[in-house]
Amino acid sequence: MRPIKQIHGDKAPHWVGDGFFVKTLINYVDDQPDFNYSHTDPFLLFDYGEPTTFAPNPDYQTQPHGIGKHPHKGFETVTLAYSGEISHADSIGGRGDILEGDVQWMTAGRGILHEEFHSEAFGQRGGVFSMVQMWVNLPSAHKLTDPKYQFIKRAEMPIIELMDSRDADSQDNLTKDAVAQTADKQTVIGQVAIIAGDWHGVAGSADTFTPVNLWDIALHTAGTTILEVPSTHNTLLLVQEGRVLVNGTSISAGNLIQFAAPIKPSVDSQPVPLSDAATDTIELTYSTDNDEHTPAKLLLLSGEPIGEPIAGHGPFVMNTQDELRQTFRDYQTGNFGT
Repeated sequence: MRPIKQIHGDKAPHWVGDGFFVKTLINYVDDQPDFNYSHTDPFLLFDYGEPTTFAPNPDYQTQPHGIGKHPHKGFETVTLAYSGEISHADSIGGRGDILEGDVQWMTAGRGILHEEFHSEAFGQRGGVFSMVQMWVNLPSAHKLTDPKYQFIKRAEMPIIELMDSRDADSQDNLTKDAVAQTADKQTVIGQVAIIAGDWHGVAGSADTFTPVNLWDIALHTAGTTILEVPSTHNTLLLVQEGRVLVNGTSISAGNLIQFAAPIKPSVDSQPVPLSDAATDTIELTYSTDNDEHTPAKLLLLSGEPIGEPIAGHGPFVMNTQDELRQTFRDYQTGNFGT
C-alpha cells in the first residue's frame, strides 16, 4: 500500500478572473522542502474550483464571467468540468464548450493564446459551477511541439465499474463452485472514468507525451475498493466532493493527498501497461452512514517524473533561464508561438 505522506487543503481560495474561484493545491514555484515540483513532477499546477453558485448573468453575451486572452508555453493544460460549462477559444482557431463531465486537454507547446469563460448557456441560467484545471509539464524534446487540443466527451471515456473488494475477500475460503456462483453478486460501489493512462490494460482517451494517469472516480454505495498505481509514479488524489477513507484516513472535499515518493525506474526502463508494471495499492472506503448520503467524487493523478530542470514564470515553463528570457522577448515582440 502506498503510504500517505501529506494532506494539502489549507490554501486560501482566490479568484481567477471573475469566473473561477479556486484553491491552488499545486504550484511549481513553491519551494517547500516536503512539497515542491520534485514531489509532483510532471504536474506543475493544480487548481481546485470548489462548488460556487453563480446568479444568472444579465450580460452573459457581452461580459461573460471568466478570464480573457492569456498566453501559455511549454506545457499542457487539462480542464475538467464537474458542474457548469466552460467556453474556450484560442489563437489557432480552436473553439468549443466543455460541458459537465467533459475534459479539454490543451497542448500549449511552442505557444498559444487562449481565453476561458462561462458558456453562454450557463451564464444565462446560472447555477453551481465547479471545475479543476492542472498543468502537465512537457519534456524538453517536446517543449516546442505544435499547439493542439483534445476535446474528450464523457461518453468517449472508458468507464469501469468499481467492485466492493470485501466481497472478494469473503470468497477466500469458498470452493471454486461457490465462488463462481457468487461472482455475479459482487456489489458495484462506483465507477471510474479513464481520462488518461492505463487501467489494467484499458487505455484512457487522452494522448500524452509522458506516462500519466488521470482517473475520475465516483463512489455511491458503501464499500471498499482498491486502486493500483505504478510504483514509479508521483501520485496524488483529490477529494472533489463528499468524504472518503483513503488508506484508513478520513479525507473531506477540497483536500489533495500526496502519497509517498515513488521508486526510481532504471535508466533503460520503458513504459509498460499497468498490468505488467510494479504497482502500489490505494484503498478507498466509502460509507453511507452520514445523513446527507453525498456521493464521493475523487480525481487520481499519477505520472512518471520527467526529471528535468525547469525555469518558469507565470504561464511560461521552459528548461533554462535563457529559454525563458527568449520566450518573454518573443511574446513582447509579436513572435510568440512562431
